[in-house]
Amino acid sequence: MPKGAAGPPKAKKSNTATPAVIPPRKLIGVHLSTTGGVAGAVRRAPEVGANTLQIFSSSPRMWRASRITPDQASATRAAREELGVGPLVIHTSYLVNLCSQSEEVCGKSVEAFRGEIERALALGAEYLVVHPGSYRGMTRKQGLELAAKSIQNAIDGLPWQQTPFHILIENTAGSEHSLGGSFDQVAELIEHLRPYAPVAACLDTCHTHVSGYDIVSEAGWIETMAQIERTVGFETVRVWHCNDAKAPLGSKLDRHEHIGEGTIGAETFRRLLHDERFAHAAFIAETPVDEPGDEMRNIMALRVLSAG
Repeated sequence: MPKGAAGPPKAKKSNTATPAVIPPRKLIGVHLSTTGGVAGAVRRAPEVGANTLQIFSSSPRMWRASRITPDQASATRAAREELGVGPLVIHTSYLVNLCSQSEEVCGKSVEAFRGEIERALALGAEYLVVHPGSYRGMTRKQGLELAAKSIQNAIDGLPWQQTPFHILIENTAGSEHSLGGSFDQVAELIEHLRPYAPVAACLDTCHTHVSGYDIVSEAGWIETMAQIERTVGFETVRVWHCNDAKAPLGSKLDRHEHIGEGTIGAETFRRLLHDERFAHAAFIAETPVDEPGDEMRNIMALRVLSAG
């Protein structure tokens, strides 16, 4: 288990066609491509058995972002209402590093993250997931303070107050200088941001496992849940990224695997999906797409596990 995992106080609460194997309100989805538009991704979600989804709102590997037009936003909202798909989760670009010691990179990251928020609000997305970034060249405390300030600057003046929108801080695989490699770091950043922005958490099963939390054994699961309760808090976890892992416990290697085919195994996902403390959360797969049909294969694996 990561050192100091029980550090800060618990974060306070922040304010389709579904296969018959599970209750229709169980929120299970997948990351989908937006080729052809966001509305098209929403319409593809039920086709692969999903009633929630995650997308990139622009290219995840380019600073220059595409614009969401009013027509695109309207079509996305209409498709969601028609099909009952939600929440809509957006994952921030991989380029964004909100605690970079480079003024240029940090400045570009703040600008890009502001664009992410603007697109999320235009689309009516409930959640925007972000990795806090790498604080290489600084102390962890300095990195955390810079990440909080960057997010505050990015959202300043934007009209989120009357919406369900939340920024979700995601835990990481725990590599060196990566902010968010333990639950206490996620909770600490959320507490820093709470006065300035709507914030909650996204936890990733692969990241949790490879960062050193034992979620596979029954005893390890109980202890890990105790750590979540003491730090982030169950109700603060709005999304679980459901990914099996190619790498072993504590390896710090972020390599996703198909559900039930990695070092985490199917039983852990069954346990998670049946845990009533996360009944409010969305469960979204970011598993590999090695061949056509893999999105549906992983969605259905989660649905079957949630039923039995």
